[in-house]
Amino acid sequence: MKTVTKKELVHRIADAAGVTRVVAKDIIQAFLNAIIEELAEGNRLEFREFGVFESRDRAARLAQNPRTLEKVPVPKKRIVKFKVGRLMRKRVSGEDIGDLTLDDDQDGAPVARKKPAAPKGGEAQGSA
Repeated sequence: MKTVTKKELVHRIADAAGVTRVVAKDIIQAFLNAIIEELAEGNRLEFREFGVFESRDRAARLAQNPRTLEKVPVPKKRIVKFKVGRLMRKRVSGEDIGDLTLDDDQDGAPVARKKPAAPKGGEAQGSA
């Protein structure tokens, strides 16, 4: 298993989108900041086929220190829950999803679509 950093994702996305790494980093950071802000306000974020983020209240409880067996009060707090979407669940579990990918329709709603065909013969597409 390999750990992928935000920096590595920035490089990959910049290359895939044909933009500079600075632009890709700014967009990714703005996206992450928007997610954090929405969750901090108590909003639910749904990315169809990918998953759902929501913040919930965790009730106060009484825990126990395992060394001393002393009872310790734990205050209530807000936590973030993530529920995996169908496409991600299938892809991560290794199920065959065929040639589906996550894409947005004209209204901005994500939908599963067939992946675009890769160029044949290893040649780059574009004008020569």
